[in-house]
Amino acid sequence: MIFFSTGVKTVSRQEFINLIEENGLIVERLLSRIHQYPSQTIGYSRQQLIVLVDLMVSGKSKLKEIARRQGMPTPNLCIMFRKLESEGLVSRTIDASDRRNTWYALTARGNKVATQFKNAVLQTIADFCRCLTADEEKKLTQSLGYINKILTRVEEQNA
Repeated sequence: MIFFSTGVKTVSRQEFINLIEENGLIVERLLSRIHQYPSQTIGYSRQQLIVLVDLMVSGKSKLKEIARRQGMPTPNLCIMFRKLESEGLVSRTIDASDRRNTWYALTARGNKVATQFKNAVLQTIADFCRCLTADEEKKLTQSLGYINKILTRVEEQNA
């Protein structure tokens, strides 16, 4: 079955699916290595730091929203937040208009840790990409921008 034409060659749906899987695995391995370095030096688990950055980017959020964004079961996230709250990294507020909802937000200390992790990750990415030529970096940047736009649409349609 023909899926789409790239202008150069026709790509089958199976080839498309295989490339998505292959690229996903490569990106996952690369992200794992990238996140590993700073989390070791900052003293929190990779998942805790990623959740802190998520809150930094998204702002005050409900537990269900964070769980959906992180693809994580709510009970596991709840356990993590208890630890992060006890360490003074997040605050928890019960919604006054609907007591069933709890809001989580970064504290000043949590924002500092999230910023430190995010900056360390960005520096690690820059270090990993030192081997790229200027032309490769330009092509990769353009390609990733296009891919991000498409995958955002796919994610929104499947949310």
